[in-house]
Amino acid sequence: MERKWWKEAIGYELYLKSFKDTNEDGIGDLRGIIEKLPYLKELGISLLWICPFYPSPMRDNGYDVADYYGIDPRYGTMKDMEELLSKAKEAEIRVIIDMVLNHTSDQHPWFQEALKNPDSKYRQYYIFRDSKERPSNARSCFGGSVWEEAEEGVWYYHTFAKEQPDLNWECPLLRAEIHKILKFWLEKGVSGFRLDAITYIKKGASLAMAEPDGPDGLHDVGSLGQNQPGIGEFLKEMRQVCLDGTDAMTVAEAPGVPYEELGEFIGEDGYFSMVFDFSYADIDLLPGGNWYNQAPWTFKELKELIFKSQCSVQKQGWGAVYLENHDQSRSLNKYFREKAAAAEEKEKHFLQASALAVLLMGLRGTVFLYQGEELGMVNCPFSSVDEFDDLNTKDQYQRALQADIEPEKALKYVNDRSRDNSRTPFPWSGEKNAGFTQGVPWLKVNPDHTLINARQQSEDMQSLYHFYQKLIALRKDPAYLDVLVYGKIEEIPVENEGVIAFCRTAPDGKEIQIWVNMTEEKVSAGIHAREVLADNYQGTEIENGILMPYQACMILV
Repeated sequence: MERKWWKEAIGYELYLKSFKDTNEDGIGDLRGIIEKLPYLKELGISLLWICPFYPSPMRDNGYDVADYYGIDPRYGTMKDMEELLSKAKEAEIRVIIDMVLNHTSDQHPWFQEALKNPDSKYRQYYIFRDSKERPSNARSCFGGSVWEEAEEGVWYYHTFAKEQPDLNWECPLLRAEIHKILKFWLEKGVSGFRLDAITYIKKGASLAMAEPDGPDGLHDVGSLGQNQPGIGEFLKEMRQVCLDGTDAMTVAEAPGVPYEELGEFIGEDGYFSMVFDFSYADIDLLPGGNWYNQAPWTFKELKELIFKSQCSVQKQGWGAVYLENHDQSRSLNKYFREKAAAAEEKEKHFLQASALAVLLMGLRGTVFLYQGEELGMVNCPFSSVDEFDDLNTKDQYQRALQADIEPEKALKYVNDRSRDNSRTPFPWSGEKNAGFTQGVPWLKVNPDHTLINARQQSEDMQSLYHFYQKLIALRKDPAYLDVLVYGKIEEIPVENEGVIAFCRTAPDGKEIQIWVNMTEEKVSAGIHAREVLADNYQGTEIENGILMPYQACMILV
């Protein structure tokens, strides 16, 4: 298998707004990243993915871009970005940036000019339709129609919020602008891009009427507008013009791509270096995307989704693996649900979080941690819908109320799934505002920061932070690189549904097995270890093939 730097990288998604505030205005900034590079370097991170930092009205936390070439003043300056790229390079940490190319902000000069002058070229940069009524009945991802009336009888299209008009990739001039943007940032020194919502760029069926799937008379845009025929022409052109001949990596948010088509996206001549698969991350959602309609999944189903994903990607190319990101609730709460340990349950909290760490670090693909995952951060208790910032969360709360869900239950459902759970300020210490800011934080600080914070865990050699550090070092160790990075993956059949087991095998036959007990019960697993490489029951022996509650280990066989 061809070796690439990005296959061996340990990625870390950094939600800039919540990472570290040095300006004391309650919002994270680029200088905060520079200040904390030593923390990331010590952990073992070699690749940073920075969420959007461009000028934006922040209707959707920066995913509504008003200028692709700038830095929002709240985050710093271009000089700060250049210093960050330089300091990260010194620390042997590469940087990729979020690129939002499906849509812009409605405040972007392109869209403003398109509204002002229908005859300008910018009118073609977006999707406008002349019609007495809404041109189709697709439902946007944030609720309501995808069509917004710009003026009487003139409509524009938006997959997400009405303040995020979609770009028209059918326009060659628009695609040329996009290519120019990517080249600009590559010349600045970024090592690649995370491409947001990229499978929505070809509109297809969402532009026509469809059978309603809900009482609002609309149909989910996800099933109508993702991965439409012809999208490959746009993606291949972008790769050829901007990326071929460079060592830049691309990781795509690519919902809607069936496994049998993955080769087109991540194969030898694929559009991207890797893609994120949402199948097991969204295991708690039923079709329709309503958070109040939670899926009653089992560990058996979780295992099936993980290994279907892993084996499908393995046959066709390379993938990105993760358990948390900026669009998800915290993994401890997602995967252990009502049995998830609170911060006060220190031993159980460590075991559950470290079990997930072993699972993640054993999977095949480029690993991405999300900020705070290395500390075992859990969901934040929001006591009112007014405490949330996320646009989607507020929409989901209203959807629940419209479905006759009691307000108390509606609040619980959005607490369970809100994206704000992962966006709360990073807990650097147990001090006021978690050491994130001396100002007023833009979003509520998780009250458990006195128990879960970076300072405390950095000083405690038995902490989750140091356990992650050990696993990262193990994955990067030349003695195990061919197994844990490049080795093939194969499930180990286990009778107990709550045990996830698999082996990684190098071309030379070296084999490492990963065993993860997701339950609170002792489980007979039939493990025969020549050497235990990592075990979250630190300092104990694996006896008689018995896995203790929430025990997880990597063993050389």
